[in-house]
Amino acid sequence: MNWDDVRMFLAVARTGQILSASKRVGVNHATLSRRVTALEEALKTRLLVRRTNGCELTAEGEVFFHAAERMETEMLAAQAHVGRVDTAVAGTVRIGAPDGFGVSFLAPRLGRLTARFPALRIQLVPVPRSFSLSQREADIAITLERPEQGRLVSSKLTDYTLGIYASDAYLQENGTPESIEALKRHRRIGYVEDLLWTASLDFTGEVMRNWDAGFEISSATGQTEAVRSGAGIGILHNYIARQHGELCRILPDATIRRAYWTTYHESARDLLRVRTVVDFLQELVAAEHAIFI
Repeated sequence: MNWDDVRMFLAVARTGQILSASKRVGVNHATLSRRVTALEEALKTRLLVRRTNGCELTAEGEVFFHAAERMETEMLAAQAHVGRVDTAVAGTVRIGAPDGFGVSFLAPRLGRLTARFPALRIQLVPVPRSFSLSQREADIAITLERPEQGRLVSSKLTDYTLGIYASDAYLQENGTPESIEALKRHRRIGYVEDLLWTASLDFTGEVMRNWDAGFEISSATGQTEAVRSGAGIGILHNYIARQHGELCRILPDATIRRAYWTTYHESARDLLRVRTVVDFLQELVAAEHAIFI
């Protein structure tokens, strides 16, 4: 059995498509398809059902997929220990992050890391959703909760707070609410509830029972921009809102607390490039810890 064939099978199993997998491993799709076929012939079993719209694992493919993941973990660890990979900080590391943290905090600061390690390529994916580390959608995920399942390594990055904000223009036109009850008489901005990908994003329930937003946006960055525009009152990350002088915090006793965690698959534990990025993220946040409180 050829390890490269196994590696290509893993890419197809995780992406569900030959073309996407070929881009991930850096070979053309015809070559990748041949390599997976060679693996099936070596194992004398069919691993994938190939269709025009993607690939599905057979029952035998499911069994082999879990075995192949264990092989991958051992191979990465062995390569790192004998010095065949990661002798320098080089290669690609993809970071998946909530959009607010990714856009407002990480994007302006990660250039320092690539300047420090020119052979390192950083891919930042700041979107309002979760990431599958087992399927390698990201090498490192910034999560809002510590994962309790899966072969994952997690450490707390920082606690952070949120507050209630409106723009100066909105308050001049509509007045400043002096109580939570008074908020009911104002336009409110919130999340699209059925698109919340973790319960940690349900901020409004900690302020009032029925936030009943007239303008819902499934993005922390989008909500900030909507509040800045004067569209209404919203619950914003303090470290983001403080960057905008036209935003005014109201009802300051209403403070919501959450945390960010760095999480990566245990198979990447011995990869120097991943450890370097995780350490850098911790270094960044520790240096500016005060902005998150």
